[in-house]
Amino acid sequence: MLSHEENVVQARRESVGSLRLLTLFLTGFFMIIAGMLLLIISTVLYGNNTPNFGGVIFIGPIPIVVGVGSDLMWTALLAVVLSILSIVLFLVLRRRTFTGTKEANV
Repeated sequence: MLSHEENVVQARRESVGSLRLLTLFLTGFFMIIAGMLLLIISTVLYGNNTPNFGGVIFIGPIPIVVGVGSDLMWTALLAVVLSILSIVLFLVLRRRTFTGTKEANV
């Protein structure tokens, strides 16, 4: 059975981890909102009749690249590069969590 001090230390560790997850979630949420606002503002100020869009849809391990507009190649290429970077970042952070490095346990 854990003593009171050990319980307090364990609760503090769990609350720090929860606080980090909440901070990460809120940061991502506000970055998405800021990106949407930038898109809306740029469309209103510099809107023309040629929309550009590029994206990657993952269905399991299979990526599907889609794009529309005059700059289709560049937007699709940017979408592919960003998706590869996000996968690499996910795998690096996942490995760091499971190997028990000091940064992941703080």
